[in-house]
Amino acid sequence: MVKSFLLLVFCFASFNLNAQDLEDLDSLLVDRDIENYSLRIFSNFKVNKFSVSDGDSKAKFVPNNRYGLGLGFANKKIILDIAVNIKNPNKEKTSRFDLQGSTVLKDKNFVKIYTQVYRGFNAKNDFDEPTVFRNDIRSVSVGINYLYTLDDIEFSYSLLKAGLPNKNYENIFITGGAGVFGSFDYFSGKPSILSETTRPFFNEQGDVRRYQGLSFGVLAGIISYFKLPENITATVNVMPGIGLIDKKITLQDGSFEPANPMLYKLDFLIGLSYNLNPFYVSFTYSNGLNSTDIDFGNNYLLNLTKAKLAIGYKFNKKH
Repeated sequence: MVKSFLLLVFCFASFNLNAQDLEDLDSLLVDRDIENYSLRIFSNFKVNKFSVSDGDSKAKFVPNNRYGLGLGFANKKIILDIAVNIKNPNKEKTSRFDLQGSTVLKDKNFVKIYTQVYRGFNAKNDFDEPTVFRNDIRSVSVGINYLYTLDDIEFSYSLLKAGLPNKNYENIFITGGAGVFGSFDYFSGKPSILSETTRPFFNEQGDVRRYQGLSFGVLAGIISYFKLPENITATVNVMPGIGLIDKKITLQDGSFEPANPMLYKLDFLIGLSYNLNPFYVSFTYSNGLNSTDIDFGNNYLLNLTKAKLAIGYKFNKKH
């Protein structure tokens, strides 16, 4: 299932790449204006957490070492940041690969991709059982969002993150769009994600050993941009979606496929940027929620969160 999804994404990307001539590709990816370039230091926060709940109880699984520090560069076309994950020597280590990226192609095409592989979670709950670290619990999330908007959106996202001024829009600008998404989600625990102390709070079908789901759907979006006083700009993006998901639940004894095929999705982002040539400060916070019914009164919620604070120095010819 994972291979099929990755193959589909690869074919989609390859088709679009082959459909562009070299001149279009150059204008799409290369920024030739040195004044748009900057070096930056940043701190980020990334987390892939999930929960299983029924009407009365919730089991939550949250990783450790969620913060990072790094260096990068930015321009109008691309932002490349490389971070080192910060580990607390007093806490158990979560093993993680977390790649998230987004870009705006030809002004009206917003694309977001993510690949997250985590192992080791704090098993929390809302019924007063103690929190324990479970090194056996794994989670894999892979996905892509595509949104086509009615108006140009490069201003509201990449320019703000790169600390670049917007010269083409009014103080307030709002546009909308529609698109599609696809994702693969997986989690597992040995012998299950619940422990002996938390298992009695759920029914038998809530004691999940392994979950996997492949989803495709449609989404809509509202993207906004605001010029604020004191060289401050802001953006707010909201993208709800609905889709169909093929999912399978494996228990300690047997397995089943939930009957409800619906998946509900909500992505949002807020961003702020302060410009003081040749320096800028930008802050972005994004959250993605995927929710689905896994039958017998149980629900699964995936929460993908990313925040970044960056301080950059622009290569302006004149300051």
